[in-house]
Amino acid sequence: MEKTWTWTTTGYSFVGKSHDEISQICRHAGLSGFEAAHELFPSETDAELESARARFAEAGLRFDSFHLPLTAAADICSFYETTRREAVEMARHSMERAAILGARVGIQHPSTSRFDAEAEGLDRYLSQLDKSLQVLLPAAEKLDFTLALENMLPGDQGGRLGSRPEHFERITAEFGHSNLGFCLDTGHALVAGGGREEADAFVEAMGPHLVAFHLADNAGDRDSHLAPGHGRVDFGAAFRTASATGYKYSMCIETPPFAQGPAYSLDAWKQMVVDTEALADAALSARNQVTS
Repeated sequence: MEKTWTWTTTGYSFVGKSHDEISQICRHAGLSGFEAAHELFPSETDAELESARARFAEAGLRFDSFHLPLTAAADICSFYETTRREAVEMARHSMERAAILGARVGIQHPSTSRFDAEAEGLDRYLSQLDKSLQVLLPAAEKLDFTLALENMLPGDQGGRLGSRPEHFERITAEFGHSNLGFCLDTGHALVAGGGREEADAFVEAMGPHLVAFHLADNAGDRDSHLAPGHGRVDFGAAFRTASATGYKYSMCIETPPFAQGPAYSLDAWKQMVVDTEALADAALSARNQVTS
């Protein structure tokens, strides 16, 4: 097995930084770009977005993924129709802006509600999701864009929508579409699953529909966004699945470096990538030894 992808990081770490500062960090660290979000480009015109895309491209960087809105108002599965429709329009507008930047995929939280999906009714959530996807997927087709639903942390009362592997099995069965896929968040999976084997169940459920990755580590008790290798997450299943499916895009390291911050040194950013690369190499090498 071999590594077929590049590394990026979350743009949320770069809010407030200049183009030159971001470019310097990415190039020094060996990142192919960063995951964009509304907060980095809140009010730019289409022409300004195109200019930003060109400037980063000149530095050898690109936007592969874009995090779509994630505030409470961005609930595309809301039971309140007014809220849901406004959230869908918010997501659609962000998809258009992401496409101008050249992004391939948009990361979408299935719901911003933290209530137990079983108690509230999983079918009710999926009915709302159906209505939202009827708008978002045709829009994605026109943009040559993919919508990636991300696995979520559990809610305060239990398994919120997107926090159980079986939720993604239902979504695959009911809403299969070439412009719809999944984003695996490794940190969310460990917290929601309660253990490493349970976390791997998300990889199995998402399987060939994985179109994006958020790599983050933690101790299993909270979403602490530690750099990979500094918690209890086992990244092996994610890396092996990506290699087996020929995943050829970016994996987003959705954390800051494991170092003194918030003004992280260039070498701290580079070490984060080096450490993550070592985890991938170890996972793929172990698999190669088993099959040889």
